[in-house]
Amino acid sequence: MVNFVRIYSGDDGQSHMEEYEPDFNPFVDTEGAHGEGTPVEAATGFTIRRNPPGYFLDFHCAPRRQYSITIAGEIEVGIGDGTVKRFGAPTILLAEDLTGQGHSTRVVGDEIRISIAIPLAD
Repeated sequence: MVNFVRIYSGDDGQSHMEEYEPDFNPFVDTEGAHGEGTPVEAATGFTIRRNPPGYFLDFHCAPRRQYSITIAGEIEVGIGDGTVKRFGAPTILLAEDLTGQGHSTRVVGDEIRISIAIPLAD
C-alpha cells in the first residue's frame, strides 16, 4: 500500500508530519483512460535521485514545495518534537515545511533509496 505523508511548517516554528489521503475523484481522459485521480498540479520539472544506506541529512527545511516519491529503499523522517517515522517504498511525501526547524531524513536498511523529486510551481 502507498503511504501519503505531508510535512508542513506550524505556527510554532516546528515541522509537523501527518499521513493523509489525497483528494481522488473520478476521471475519464480524452483517450479513454479512466479511474480516480487527483487534481493536476503544475510542476517545474523532476529529478531521479539515489542515496546510499546510512545517508543522513540533519534538520533542514524543504527548498520549495515539492513531492519526494520513494520508489525503492526506506527512510526515517524526524521532526523537532522527537517524532521519527519510517516509510518504505512506495511513499509519496509532500514537503511543505519551508520555514522553521525543518525535518531530518535518514536512509535505513541496506538498500539504496531511489526517489523522484518533483518541485511544484507556485
